[in-house]
Amino acid sequence: MRPGDLLLATLVAAIWGFNFIAVHVGLDDLPPLLFCGLRLLAAALPLAFLRRGPGVAWRWVLLSAACLGVLHFSLFFWGMAEGMPAGLTSLVLQSQAIFTLLLAVPLLRERPGVRRIAGTALALAGMVLVGATLHAGTPAFAFALVVASAAFWGLNNIVLRRAAPLDPLRYTMWLAALAALPMLGLSLVIEGPSADLAALRGFDLTALAALAYTSGISTIVGFGLWGRLIHRYGAGTVAPFSMLVPFFGMTAAVLVLHEALRLPDVLGGVLVIGGILFGATRARSRTISPPGIVRRVEEQATVSSGA
Repeated sequence: MRPGDLLLATLVAAIWGFNFIAVHVGLDDLPPLLFCGLRLLAAALPLAFLRRGPGVAWRWVLLSAACLGVLHFSLFFWGMAEGMPAGLTSLVLQSQAIFTLLLAVPLLRERPGVRRIAGTALALAGMVLVGATLHAGTPAFAFALVVASAAFWGLNNIVLRRAAPLDPLRYTMWLAALAALPMLGLSLVIEGPSADLAALRGFDLTALAALAYTSGISTIVGFGLWGRLIHRYGAGTVAPFSMLVPFFGMTAAVLVLHEALRLPDVLGGVLVIGGILFGATRARSRTISPPGIVRRVEEQATVSSGA
């Protein structure tokens, strides 16, 4: 990669890492489901100017809207609202790679090689270490919500492999559009009209900045740059930069939010990230699924709008 593009790939990882700080800040002013619904709605706004469809069958967009837009994001935001630290969340969500492998075996009939299985086992050991040594101030329920969120992110990766969108950013904006109203409806039912109305009345510049960052910078700018890099160099070169997201997320959480950086979290993070990278390096998977579909989307499924 050219030096400028190396910096660009690192910048995208930093954007996605700092997204967890923006979510933390936004949750101080907005209930999690309302914040999530507003983020999805804002991320879909460019469609008013593009006026083009997702480029794939609508059933795949609907499935992604359910898996990623509604279930992943609601559990992710809810987990942080329940007390999951921003930095640790950026790490735990990487377990989506574990769930992707586990789900690909029965759903895509993949046969992962020994290297990929070993890497996934290392990553799983890292997750067990993090979960077993949670800080006293981190509720186990919040940790479980984020793990469940990662599972639905992994399920969406399977949907992406089947959908094979040629324009992942436009696909993401459409799933956001389809998920926004159900999410806002869930907020009204679960969080209540009075809580939502009070939050909207108190909506200030801080909440606006958090919303703008999560929807505009993280989703639209981040995915636009990422898609450009993958188009230029391919996933084999670009995808490993996604493993920098927890580094930036945890570092930013320490510097900005003054979260404690604990040794078990660092060791667990090394196992998770190292295991994922080990399994992805020169891995070969045999699948009965149409190979063209898998090749076209394998890179896109590596990192989606999970953050």
